[in-house]
Amino acid sequence: MTEPNTEPENKPGSTEPESDATAEASPKVDLEHLPEGFEYIEKLVDEPAPDDQQIREETGQQTTAHQEQQPYIAFDHVSKSFGDFHVLKDVSFFVNAGETLCILGRSGVGKSVSLQQLMGFYKPDSGRILVAGEDIIDFDEEQMQAIRKKVTMVFQNGALFDSLSIRENVAFPLRENQHLDEDQIQQIVSGLLEMVGVTGQSDELPSSLSTGMKRSVAIARALAAQPEAILYDEPTTMVDPLIAKLMGDLIQKLKYQLKLTSIVVTHDMRFAQRLADRVLFLHEGKARFFGTIDEMKASDDEILCQFLELDELVLPG
Repeated sequence: MTEPNTEPENKPGSTEPESDATAEASPKVDLEHLPEGFEYIEKLVDEPAPDDQQIREETGQQTTAHQEQQPYIAFDHVSKSFGDFHVLKDVSFFVNAGETLCILGRSGVGKSVSLQQLMGFYKPDSGRILVAGEDIIDFDEEQMQAIRKKVTMVFQNGALFDSLSIRENVAFPLRENQHLDEDQIQQIVSGLLEMVGVTGQSDELPSSLSTGMKRSVAIARALAAQPEAILYDEPTTMVDPLIAKLMGDLIQKLKYQLKLTSIVVTHDMRFAQRLADRVLFLHEGKARFFGTIDEMKASDDEILCQFLELDELVLPG
């Protein structure tokens, strides 16, 4: 079996946005008797993403309610260099349970490296990284495997097993659960694939899918593992606007229905405004800003204001 590509460096095959073909129609999946822990799938399949007003109200309430609790994920004065190149310089931030942090910044400022350190692919040069109350800096591979059952990552390229069908990719983490029989596994897989809109291509290999659909399948596989937190690396990059909107809607539904803790690396400020409880803005390896969306908009930091102004520019068609 070919292992999924989980190398830290992203190697997209094209710089052009990729459009998803409409999936072939498939029979409606029976979602009425899903195994324990997966009952939410039925609701998420049919329920629309929350509207902007609901997002603003719930985000504000959630951020206030979580102010006093212990963070689920935290960086404490973390620094990381590759040779003479200082990627992260004394960076600190936190994410409370059930909250979403969006990491913004230009390319090469350490956004993806931050996620890769959380997954244990890189070790920081200094500082602490806390996950679920544990400092993971000195964890060995066996200990990190336990962390990766709690925290999973959706890579830019999907990181799917290229020799397995879409269906078998999503079933992979379920087969580690000794309490599920094959019928239950297939029922869960069908529900998850319907939820992300890939049912018509479930027997195909990942190579037949576009970038956006690969990421959708990767989200389905991540959910099959029943994590406590999901890390998304540029989920809306290199896909057309329609697929970016659908991807954003899906992540929103997961946030508000499952209350998953999440970190989203993105260049898309509009997407961050829809989703984030807090924002981390990285510039030249430093945490130039960390706070809520409203606090960011009110900031007079010159570099941050320039970034926001450039994001609002509309290029002529």
